[in-house]
Amino acid sequence: MKQIQMVDLKSQYKEIKSEIDNAIKEVIDSAAFINGSAVKNFSKNLEKYLNVKHVIPCANGTDALQIALMALGLKPGDEVITSDFTFIATVEVVALLGLKLKFVDVDKNTFNLLPEEVEKAINPKTKAIVPVHMFGQNADMEEIMNIAKKHKLFVIEDTAQTIGAEYTFENGKKYKSGTIGTIGCTSFFPSKNLGAYGDGGAIFTDDDELAIKLKQITNHGSKVKYFHDEIGVNSRLDSIQAAILNVKLKYLDKYISARQEAADFYDRAFKNHPKIKIPARDKQSTHVFHQYTIQLSGIDRDALKEHLNSKDIPAMIYYPYPLHLQKAYKYLGYKENDFPITEELSNKVLSLPMHTELSYTQLKYITETVLEYAKR
Repeated sequence: MKQIQMVDLKSQYKEIKSEIDNAIKEVIDSAAFINGSAVKNFSKNLEKYLNVKHVIPCANGTDALQIALMALGLKPGDEVITSDFTFIATVEVVALLGLKLKFVDVDKNTFNLLPEEVEKAINPKTKAIVPVHMFGQNADMEEIMNIAKKHKLFVIEDTAQTIGAEYTFENGKKYKSGTIGTIGCTSFFPSKNLGAYGDGGAIFTDDDELAIKLKQITNHGSKVKYFHDEIGVNSRLDSIQAAILNVKLKYLDKYISARQEAADFYDRAFKNHPKIKIPARDKQSTHVFHQYTIQLSGIDRDALKEHLNSKDIPAMIYYPYPLHLQKAYKYLGYKENDFPITEELSNKVLSLPMHTELSYTQLKYITETVLEYAKR
């Protein structure tokens, strides 16, 4: 059996090697390494895929979030509500801009923001909500958008883990993840469902004026060279990464299907197990399975992880320590038990290998190893 990887980028590359190599060669031959035609082509193709008016590429997903906040004109002291159960990038940009973080707890089944907790956290200083769509599934965007409209708040979607996921409103309208709120942000980190071979990110919006501002901020606040209308940053997606992403975008739906098939295998193996809780499926959102994350009870999570590693099965803990208890954010004044669901999840979650190249033999070996250990 082929060695199991948490994310098997090498095997994925082999399947599209000639297309990737040719795309890279075209950029090198053109010598248009910054803002070349590959970047423009990728932006247009991603706009079409997402059915959004504007895609603004940038250097990485963290920059995308920061630029989005900058473009909305938020001022130091303005409050931003976001999830306590997420990767640090979402919150660090809020802190770096001098904005005030307001954490809220998450749904214990979907790992996503609880709308009722969001509404309880709103006060006169609140300006924006940042729902982080966790592990491949959209948050409850219909309810979040209703809350945002009621309180006149911006919504910035963090879609680093959900590109390609679809959300259906009660009226039947369907939207791709990141195209519902004021602004959508994503990452093209190599392990993402649509991943580059280096860093990369993008920002989405249907707002024409906001798109102009976002583009300016990514380019030193400049629309015309040497004339700077905004305080900006230097954040660009280079042409080689854009060319790679342009190839991989054609296969994104195929990659999503492969991940869903792997998730279905896991589901069948673990369904109704008294000690293993499989990921929930929200009826309004498709799940693109950036991660396949189980919750354990009556099983020593860390010991199982070590056991899997000893059997050459990688496993990861996303995320082992809540953000509100991190040393860097002690100044916010949060303490233990402030967000009980997040704290519980941090002790129970385990993510199993999930990527486009998992074979039946590998999946069988992974699930049998987990189930055997669960008998102890």
